[in-house]
Amino acid sequence: MNGCCSATAAMDRDRGHDDVGRGGSAAPPGHASLKHIKSIGQIGIVVKICLMPHIPVTTPASVRRALLGESEIAILDVRPEGRFAEGHPLFAASFPLGQLEAQVYERLPRRSVPVVVYGDDPGDAGTAVRKLRQLGYTDVSLLDGGLDAWIAAGGELFRDVNAPSKAFGELVAVTAGTPSLPADEVAALLRDRAGSQAGGTPRAVVVDARRLDEYATMSIPGAVSVPGAELVLRVRELAPDPATVVVVNCAGRTRSIIGTQSLINAGLPNRVAALRNGTIGWALAGRQLDHGQLRHAPDVSVAAARQAEAAAWAVADKTGVRRVSGDELRPLDDGTRTVYRFDVRTPQEYESGHLPGFRSAPGGQLVQETDWFAPVRGALVVLAGDGGGRAAMTASWLAQMGWDVVVTSAELAAPTAGPPGTAGRLERGPWAAERPPLPDVLMAGPALVAGWLRAGEARVVDVDTSRRFLAGHVSGAA
Repeated sequence: MNGCCSATAAMDRDRGHDDVGRGGSAAPPGHASLKHIKSIGQIGIVVKICLMPHIPVTTPASVRRALLGESEIAILDVRPEGRFAEGHPLFAASFPLGQLEAQVYERLPRRSVPVVVYGDDPGDAGTAVRKLRQLGYTDVSLLDGGLDAWIAAGGELFRDVNAPSKAFGELVAVTAGTPSLPADEVAALLRDRAGSQAGGTPRAVVVDARRLDEYATMSIPGAVSVPGAELVLRVRELAPDPATVVVVNCAGRTRSIIGTQSLINAGLPNRVAALRNGTIGWALAGRQLDHGQLRHAPDVSVAAARQAEAAAWAVADKTGVRRVSGDELRPLDDGTRTVYRFDVRTPQEYESGHLPGFRSAPGGQLVQETDWFAPVRGALVVLAGDGGGRAAMTASWLAQMGWDVVVTSAELAAPTAGPPGTAGRLERGPWAAERPPLPDVLMAGPALVAGWLRAGEARVVDVDTSRRFLAGHVSGAA
């Protein structure tokens, strides 16, 4: 109880009180008085502090040294994602407290990785630390002073999600001079398609670099879905004539910038440009969007895949990306370093056969969402070679973002191949993330719950993310 007494007394002193009992009398020995607590919320904070064992802290200066020294560190923001998006350190990762157990094994695979936690108050952050310790993480601390101390020490806060990738995209656009076209110019190019065949303005093709589900939700009329990492491999099938203008779009900026620059870096002879501000810019220009489209790029020949592989590796070699063989994969599992393994092909290809232990992370999304897929800064990223340039081009961007990244030999993905210990077999099906054991709780089927709801005997509480709740939930759920 001593920690609780100290915490309560400190709260009273902060409010200008020297004593902790009514009328100046001391509280009974071994007990903390709550006489000066003004709200239930304050009581909750005291209870959290009372139950909180000693938790080490890491100063903002130490976090900064780890980041600059490229030491492994994971900075976890346990606030709701909306609060995270309002402002956070650049390399912090969103781990909402209510989602922590569901996400942490997948996103922080090494249990001895240094983890620094902060939240809206010490109680929430302390709860997250206790949960992480219970889940086996051995090097967990609080950010000393939280975000206020980070700011006071000169640290910046960045708005929105995926901030590292978005900041990097803007850097690429400026330093490389990535070309872009406004909506009206792209619309004019699309109108001139028929005339181009008679020797007029070269026709254009618009390729959408987002996920297929995003493309299906809304797209530029006539655009074809070619998710980011697929561009170098497949765009020649859509624009075999060098006179064809290739326009790359996403919802906003980042993926169109990276996709456009990928094609330019790979030496595509066509004129390539990003659609400025993507579908948002298109809509703001007063132009209509399509919905429910499923157009996608055709399959490519073996010769086209080899051409894309050579072009992508010409770029990756310049950025210092290393190739590793199957024999070199085994030592990576010695437990001294966090290793992320990703397969950057399409989800369909991944499910048809992938290297054991490799997670599906289509290349364009991996570059766009590094803070989600790989929240441990300083970790090693291993990409499965695909023989079509997708891993090499993705690796080239990750290397430029400061990641230590290697690519496996493409032959490992062959149906009869595999790294040591896999007996030449590939795994099939979707990625199955490791999860902590589920607690022993009572379960009720849909019919039973529906009966309770009709009788007014129950309330349904949806504990998933707000985004998924808005996408669909049980009628009447809160």
